Amino acid sequence: MPEDELARSSHSNPGKSLVNGIKTNPASNSPKSSFSVPMGPPVYVDLAYIPNHCSGKNTDPEFFKRVRASYYVVSGNDAANGEPSRAVLDALLEGKSQWGENLQVTLIPTHDTEVTREWYQQTHEKQQELNIMVLASSSTVVMQDESFPACKIEF
Repeated sequence: MPEDELARSSHSNPGKSLVNGIKTNPASNSPKSSFSVPMGPPVYVDLAYIPNHCSGKNTDPEFFKRVRASYYVVSGNDAANGEPSRAVLDALLEGKSQWGENLQVTLIPTHDTEVTREWYQQTHEKQQELNIMVLASSSTVVMQDESFPACKIEF
């Protein structure tokens, strides 16, 4: 759509605007509700990276209800920005509890953070009930002058 048409469409329909061709309601401040995504069946994948370094900005229980993975990677390591977010880790529990099937899920944190340690300890019983395993790896990869934790994933 040309820019002048886009401008006319948002002026002719006050209260609604177009974002990437999708009508949105600017009265809603929540980024989660700004896009109308049609409901559909869940998607099953082997490996899913939790978006935005496991920040609560874009990920909620709906993500875990719709994206069902054998392995979820949690890469957040920035407490000042809420990464990883306790709310997102709790959303995994909430979303997984609604799957209706008890498939094994493995959570792979790429960093050892206080948030993930506390969440693991406080929700361990619920994790077991939902068949969620959290990998804790003491393996380290050394490349040139750097060393970092590593996990081996087998499919």
